[in-house]
Amino acid sequence: MKYIYRKEAGYWIFFNKLKIKITNKRRNALAGYMFISIWLIGFIVLAAYPLIRSLIFSFQKVTISGAQGILTVGVGFNNYLTIFTQDLEFLRMIQEFVFEMILYVPIILTIAMIIAMMLNQKIKLRGFFRAIYFLPVVIASGPVINELLNQGAGSVPIIEDLGMLEVLSGFLPMVIARPLSSLFSEMIMILWFSGVQIVLFLAGLQKLSKEIYEAAEIDGASPWEKFWKITLPSLKSIIFVSAIYTIVMLATFSNNEIITYIQSSGVMFSSDKGYGYASTLAWIYFIVIVVLLVITALVLGNKREKKEKRWLNYG
Repeated sequence: MKYIYRKEAGYWIFFNKLKIKITNKRRNALAGYMFISIWLIGFIVLAAYPLIRSLIFSFQKVTISGAQGILTVGVGFNNYLTIFTQDLEFLRMIQEFVFEMILYVPIILTIAMIIAMMLNQKIKLRGFFRAIYFLPVVIASGPVINELLNQGAGSVPIIEDLGMLEVLSGFLPMVIARPLSSLFSEMIMILWFSGVQIVLFLAGLQKLSKEIYEAAEIDGASPWEKFWKITLPSLKSIIFVSAIYTIVMLATFSNNEIITYIQSSGVMFSSDKGYGYASTLAWIYFIVIVVLLVITALVLGNKREKKEKRWLNYG
């Protein structure tokens, strides 16, 4: 079929002889699909099949035989029931993970916002300090970060010497005491995890107009009032994106306790549990992460703008 083409909005759009009407909405949607098409193809080819396969494995008992290869026997929901009734270690780690997200995410976002506001000021060597804070993002790959942690570079030794875990466990449940203790001892790790968020907040701060702050100063607003009335509301979308990124980053970090447990020889390569049991653990962990992301979206989502858009569409 022959096509004629025109150049509109900076890219080529093809029309066939049927003369299908292409509106601006369809044109923008087509451009968006073209940009994400490479990712979609890569996801379907490289990730979709393993995901579906692991979901099927979670309902089976999988054993690997040298002669016969992968042998599967359907067990229904038996793997899930076994985890929630017998695998107390995994349930403990899930509880601690949820509490760590509730504790770590606000602290990381707060520290990142404070550092970004400091780096947004007119100070000497501002570019150098920005590079210093972003440098851990570049070097914090799996092998590098594991070597640094093994050498004790990610913790504060004085906190460990004080026995913070024993002190907190004296009047708090262990599920709460352990994350609090790790928070104090791994404060350096929290700074390492703040690099991308600092860049996001810096981008948001640099887009704010100085005229708004000047008008607020004329009206007698204090720096504290300018922060709560201007800066923080303007960064709401950045806070939402940073929170989602932080949860995903902490959940998929190579040193994550749950991921290490799933990949351990006592689970994934065990004759009693194997790949089917490990797949079930992974899917339960995935569901927990999705629930956390949904709660974050409900809490930090911009409901006011959605309501305004509804009223505009209604009008």
